[in-house]
Amino acid sequence: MTQADSAGRQELGTAAKSRYCIAFFVFNLFWMMALSIVASVLLPQRLTDIAPGSKVAISGVFNATTALTSLVSNLIVGNLSDRTRSIFGRRTPWVVSGGLIAGISLFLMGVIANVWAIGIFYCLAMVGLNMMISPVVASLSDRVPESQRATMSAFISAGNLVGNSLGTLVGARFITMQIPGWIMSGLVMGVAGLVTVVIWPKEPSSKDMPALSSSLRSILESFRPPRHAPDFWLAFVGRSLLLFSYYMILNYQLFILQDYMGQSVKDSAATMSTMSLVLIVVSMIAALGAGPISDRIGRRKMPVIIASLLLALGYAMPWIIHSPLGMILFTAIGGFGYGMYGSVDQALNVDVLPNAEEAGKDLGILNIATTLGQMVGPMVTSLIVSVTKSYQLVFPTAIVLVLLACIFISRIRTIK
Repeated sequence: MTQADSAGRQELGTAAKSRYCIAFFVFNLFWMMALSIVASVLLPQRLTDIAPGSKVAISGVFNATTALTSLVSNLIVGNLSDRTRSIFGRRTPWVVSGGLIAGISLFLMGVIANVWAIGIFYCLAMVGLNMMISPVVASLSDRVPESQRATMSAFISAGNLVGNSLGTLVGARFITMQIPGWIMSGLVMGVAGLVTVVIWPKEPSSKDMPALSSSLRSILESFRPPRHAPDFWLAFVGRSLLLFSYYMILNYQLFILQDYMGQSVKDSAATMSTMSLVLIVVSMIAALGAGPISDRIGRRKMPVIIASLLLALGYAMPWIIHSPLGMILFTAIGGFGYGMYGSVDQALNVDVLPNAEEAGKDLGILNIATTLGQMVGPMVTSLIVSVTKSYQLVFPTAIVLVLLACIFISRIRTIK
């Protein structure tokens, strides 16, 4: 006899569980691969070619504006998907249409030479991406019981990390011949949502769900953040700080190798390829191991705390070892830690939600932490480099932030 969780969700059977695992993995593999081809390699190199003297500043502006766009769109889409009533369900229409918008926008970035036009299409791509991400993450609350969420979160994390590695690897291959890389990123992003809804079990119709008021007052009130939910906000702050630290380094890998460690374009591409292969291995082991273990032992905080300490150690490697080896060790140690964190992250976030009926909106708020990480982390790095003319202080700053994140997450009381 199958067990039910506190909300009455029955444990998934083997076939349904396998379909969800594959769908979560493929979705995150596709969108992250597409984005990483652009964000990690092609766009930084494009800025180097177009505006070498101001590439760091422009990159900081792009990261900030796209992150702000993601913040707003994630929150709005999460709420609107909660309120969507269609024969295709609440989440599916957003997932499919978002992929198409994001894919077309990424492709257009590759055929336009104007820096600011590239920035506009980059923002539009983030709108489309968040039209997919927010509903997919909300489905973890809608359709997966508590006892199986960390396993699903593990496949989300594995897809993210492998997609990031493959995207960097593919981007490095096209660093001197960019157009095919831009085309590939657009195609992979464009089909991400469609492939996902084909793989996982069909979402039930939401036509018969209670209709929600469409008055302006009701819609505005529906955006109200949770109140009297301290663990929700501890998770929010902890996630924000951890991602601040991670994106301080992640978004500047190419610049660190070229400008801080003195590698040429060709050598930096080779190093990033090596880093990508290392990350694929360690992230798969960490993500697919930690999630199921978390479900089995019923603990979320312990894997996150261990992951935070591993990230701190990874950040120290390029600080101590001023060579490409330092960045490879950062990838190996920090990548393992981030894989552990990601495998439990979404399960922890769902577990601290105060109201399952508003999962899309509340997860949208928690996902603001991701957006803030993408926005504030690179901004901090850009500021440090602009003031000190070096990346030397970037790494200890990241260490301090991830240790603070560890403290906030450890103070959550309603989950172990």
